[in-house]
Amino acid sequence: MSVGIAIEQVSYRYSPEEGHALNSVQLNVHPGDIFGLLGPNGAGKTTLMSILTGILKPDSGVIEYFDQGRKITGRDISRVIGFVPQDFAFYQELTPLQNLAYFGAMYDLPGKEIRKRSQELLELLGLSAVADRKVGSFSGGMKRRVNLAIGILHKPKVLFLDEPTVGVDVQSRQAIVDFLIRLNGAGTTIVYTSHHLAEAEKLCNRIALIDHGRVIACDDLDSLLKTNNSRDLQSLFLNLTGWSYRD
Repeated sequence: MSVGIAIEQVSYRYSPEEGHALNSVQLNVHPGDIFGLLGPNGAGKTTLMSILTGILKPDSGVIEYFDQGRKITGRDISRVIGFVPQDFAFYQELTPLQNLAYFGAMYDLPGKEIRKRSQELLELLGLSAVADRKVGSFSGGMKRRVNLAIGILHKPKVLFLDEPTVGVDVQSRQAIVDFLIRLNGAGTTIVYTSHHLAEAEKLCNRIALIDHGRVIACDDLDSLLKTNNSRDLQSLFLNLTGWSYRD
């Protein structure tokens, strides 16, 4: 059974002098969703992702995780979530196998399980042939797949992805998207940010649009398009967030 998330009135400022990065955000991620957190630069997406994964603590509000109606608390939360950040989160001088062994130990996985799981993931992600090469020599798409393998090594029930296909070629993007669809089909709830709106339209069943730290729309994509008289996700995005430059 997949895990769901309740986000209740979450607010956050990076300093008292700044405005809210998040302002009274309220969302529900349903079990089994591929849930898109979308918005312009500076909208608050990565801040919310950082709060959901425990990197930041909200100034106010509550995040609750549920597994089959049971609330998950304390250290159990860290065991059910995986996070694939936008920045590469591995050691460039190590091989994929060495990186997975290191992070598997951090997850407290037994050595035998780490080795078995590593071989499975490298095969699934097309990295078996380079398992013993230093990651620093890899292409951008290969590095993205190593990042993904590390994030799902411990079989999380919820996977957070911050721009998982940024800077990769078409083939790598398609391979990652197809893999995520299969992962979700096996029961993993996915929360995802991206500026690739065509990719998000293909991947996500539910979407929240965030701008200036507030949720401005949240529903399944078909309902959002119909309600806002938009032909696709890009036109919906522009209709709701405007055409001005965002830096």
